[in-house]
Amino acid sequence: MFQTARSIRYYSACFTELKGTPSFHISRTPVDQISGVTRTEFMAIEQGKKAPSFSLNDQEGNKIKLSDLAGQWVVLYFYPKDDTPGCTIEACDFSSDLKGFQKLGAIVYGCSPDSMESHQKFIRKYKLKVGLLSDANHKTMERYGAWGEKNMYGKITLGVIRSTVLIDPQGRVARHWKRVKAKGHADSVRKTLEELTGN
Repeated sequence: MFQTARSIRYYSACFTELKGTPSFHISRTPVDQISGVTRTEFMAIEQGKKAPSFSLNDQEGNKIKLSDLAGQWVVLYFYPKDDTPGCTIEACDFSSDLKGFQKLGAIVYGCSPDSMESHQKFIRKYKLKVGLLSDANHKTMERYGAWGEKNMYGKITLGVIRSTVLIDPQGRVARHWKRVKAKGHADSVRKTLEELTGN
């Protein structure tokens, strides 16, 4: 439970079952405001269901909409911050394997709360090849279950959850990797895509 001067937010850890496999997501229970108590919700996404729509700027200021990406596979990975150790490893790994994803008909986007300017510097510094989206108000992250409670050295904080969603050409959630490790994750996503496309 987190308390501010004007509001108290309640959080709960929920379990769902996707095709018989238990999965975990962080949610905030939504209701009306009662005596200054405000509650909102982190949405859970489900494999096989329609992926939440989004419209975000990339590093060049281009508006990227999920609806415009129909007909191709979309790898959307969420990460906490540009130019930090784990995030750099993940971005470099996806960039190094980008041709492999493209051969499978997929486009790759990273997404964080960082600004377009920060993304540009990050890309230039490491010669990244993937597009980076800015979600400063973390609304898209909330809809994708990528914003929630994190345990940092014993301290519970609220922030970006490193995770990835694979969206099929029809706009459905094909896979959802929750709370992933940066190193080796890009390779795991590509192998899953190979299995799903039969390549």
